[in-house]
Amino acid sequence: MVFPVQAPVQTGAFDLLETLVASLAAADQTLADGDVLAVSSKYVAISEGRVVTLADVVVSPEATALAERYSMNPRIAQLVYQEADHVFGGIPGFLLTFKDGILSPNAGLDRSNIPNGYAVLFPEEPYESAAAIRAGVRERLGMDVGVILTDSWLMPGRLGTTGVALATAGFRPIQDERGKTDLFGNPMQVTVRGIADTICAAAQLVMGERDEATPFAVVRNSGVTLGEFQLDVTSVAIDWPMCIYIQSLTEGRLEANPASLSAD
Repeated sequence: MVFPVQAPVQTGAFDLLETLVASLAAADQTLADGDVLAVSSKYVAISEGRVVTLADVVVSPEATALAERYSMNPRIAQLVYQEADHVFGGIPGFLLTFKDGILSPNAGLDRSNIPNGYAVLFPEEPYESAAAIRAGVRERLGMDVGVILTDSWLMPGRLGTTGVALATAGFRPIQDERGKTDLFGNPMQVTVRGIADTICAAAQLVMGERDEATPFAVVRNSGVTLGEFQLDVTSVAIDWPMCIYIQSLTEGRLEANPASLSAD
């Protein structure tokens, strides 16, 4: 079960925990032990003051070159260049980047639901932010919950966004099925379930993407086991040589269209 929780629109740093408590009360919603609290990563970033005035951005030569090549606003290119862990390339208006363990356009930079002339960056330390929210909920409300910082992700080759967990606290974000057997007794060889991402996708159904003003969702009966786990980006990020998207489109790229290859 997923319960949406609306909250006030924010444009600058604010007390996230105080806002959460007030929003739960206004929605007549309560948290219970074992719940997973999904929180918009943008809302977290705004609470932390990660809002940038575009007019103040100083553009470097490297960002200027990117902006010219990919028809971008130079100030946006600069923010992406400085925020991304890696830039793969791009299309007009967007750069494909690796940021905090996620393949994302423009390093997660967001200009929606924020006044014109501003941009919101990812939280600076998303796993620390998630852990702080979990600790704050326990202190203020006495409840043991898991926390997910949600973001939107474009699935390669598909139209439409879906939810992805930028960070997790209080439960393991993946479930390793390797070595277990399927319906016919065959051993699973590669399957690792993205539990946090799956929960995040469910939460996004009620949180929305536009003007819903719903930065929180309470996910109940998800089946996760809560605990004190030390989590960071290495808990979910895959080594690039093992990633079928990154490896296939870089070093593993075919030099010719498969249809033109000889059957030999």
